[in-house]
Order: sequence, then structure tokens, then C-alpha cells
Amino acid sequence: MSSLIHSEICFLLAFPDEADGKSFAEPVTGLKDAPYFQPVDIRVYTLGVETVSLEGVPLNITRQRYEQRVQMLECRFHLPDPLSLGSIQKRQRIEEALQIRFLPAKYRTSGLFETYLVLMVRDSVGPADSFVDSNADSLARFIRSHHEILDETEISEVLVSRLRYTQRDLTVVDWEGAVIFSPEGDFQSELELLKIGTYQLLRYRMLNQSIEGILQTISRIFQQSKFSVFGPTRTTLRRIVNHRLDIILEFEHTEQNLLLIGDWYTAKLYKIIRDEFYLDEWKQVIQDKLDNLQGLISTIQENFSMTWSGFLDLVQLVGWLVLLVGYFILFFLEDIKPGH
Repeated sequence: MSSLIHSEICFLLAFPDEADGKSFAEPVTGLKDAPYFQPVDIRVYTLGVETVSLEGVPLNITRQRYEQRVQMLECRFHLPDPLSLGSIQKRQRIEEALQIRFLPAKYRTSGLFETYLVLMVRDSVGPADSFVDSNADSLARFIRSHHEILDETEISEVLVSRLRYTQRDLTVVDWEGAVIFSPEGDFQSELELLKIGTYQLLRYRMLNQSIEGILQTISRIFQQSKFSVFGPTRTTLRRIVNHRLDIILEFEHTEQNLLLIGDWYTAKLYKIIRDEFYLDEWKQVIQDKLDNLQGLISTIQENFSMTWSGFLDLVQLVGWLVLLVGYFILFFLEDIKPGH
């Protein structure tokens, strides 16, 4: 196994973090060749930069907030021979310490957060593809954070998605981590795209949770018999419909502000990221749940309308019965008057 001396590890940690939107937003920068479609709709807010020490290793941490919805921590640090088993174990302890220190407890408990690992290599390793093939088992173990050597089939799956910008560069992307080779140290473009992909994945998960919340609310209201005998109140229906509308707007915005890639390299790399992160599958899941939710709301509204229609028919029937009884009473009173 070849040793990597001039390399840096970047650990990404993303979790929900809503804000009021009053901070100054910055454009996403650093994409190669200044693509003609810039991600101008993605609002990024830098919250601060700090240096901490964990496990005796100094870490440079940049905290940013994406779209006033998700906080992203970019944590960079160095480890000697990062592909060795000892370094992998130490790196895992650092990652756990970062989560304990920065991740709110409610998200650690619920699992509503995303992590991603990037190894940035500046070493001159010769043809990067040859280095990857020669060190496939170690690179796959690093990306998947395994202590044991993976099966050959799984190793191939981890390292299959590759793209290069020049003959000396290479980016390998997996759904758990990536390795970027750049002797010039130009990692920013790839890193920004990986951060955007991580953000989008978490946003889909957050939207999915919101839809599940609506479904649970509807189920709870029915189970607790909070609907009147005439069906759900108009206020309840309005609240459910408005919540669904908010989710749809968030869903559309998440899609629109990520249609951003212009030049060939960033377009291809982002397509790889979307595939590895299963973003299109997540998008379809959200769309299907929104459609099902609309069907459920329509059913409730129809039943609500039918219930009121039936109630009015009942009122009308009771009215006719009362009127008929009144006629019988009048007829009876007329019949018993003196002289008849």
C-alpha cells in the first residue's frame, strides 16, 4: 500500500438549523471554469470559522447555513497515513467527538442528520487510476469506515464512479465518501458540489419527515375522535391543506435552486453525486407521498361535504316530520272542537 503524506481529510456534518434569514447571504463559489449557470438561488451564510483539538488533532471548522434550513460543518484535519487501520480508527473517534460536540441531541437521537467523508490527496501518485486500482481495498475501507477488507464486488461498487478534470486529477465518489486527487490542491469545486448534494439529501429527508408528520396528525385526530359527528372542522382541514402547500413550495424550491450546473465537468460530477446519493429516488418518494397526501385530503373533503349534505337532508326530513305532526295535531284539535 502506498503512503499518502500530503493529504487532508474533510468531514462534513449537516443537520436541520432554521434561522430568520436576516444574515448576509453569499453565492456558492469555486466551481471550475465559472459555469454559465451559477447556483445563484442557493443562499449560503457563513456562521464562523474556528479551530478545535480532538484526539490530539487540530481541526479547522467552517460553519455555514444553507437556505436558512441546514447547518453544514466543514471539518478539515490531517492524519499520518490516512489509509492505515490505525488512522481510520482515530478518524472515527474524531467524527464521533464532532457529533457529540456540535450535533444537537434531538438529531443524534432521531438520526435526522447527514455525514460525508472526503479524502483530498495532493501527493504525486502517478496515474491516479493506477493508484486507485493498486490500493482499492484500502481506499474502499477508508470510504466505508470498515476495519476489515471488503469483498471484491463491494470494493468495485465503492470505486466505480470516477471522473477527471485533467490527466492529473481524479475524483472517486461513493454514497458514504469520496477521494479527490489533485496535485495542485484544487479541491474546492468538488467539495462544493459534494456539500450541495449532502444538503439536498438532508432536505429531502426533512420534507419526508414533514409529510409523515401530517399523516400522523391526521391519524391521531381520527383515533382521538377530535372530529365532530359532522366530520373534521374547517380549521383542521385548512391547517392540513396549508401544511401540504408549504411542503410543495419547499419541494419545488429545493429542485429549482439546484438546477445550476453549466460546464461539462461540474455537470457530469453532479450527475454522479445525484446517482450515488440516490437523490432522484428520494425526489420520487417525496412526489409520490405528496400525491398520496393530496388523495387523502380530497377523500376527507369529499366525506366532509357528504356528511354535511346528509346532515342537511336529515334536517329537511325532520322538518317535514315536524310539519306533518303539526298538521295532525291541528286536524285533531279541529276535530274535537265543541259543536263538531
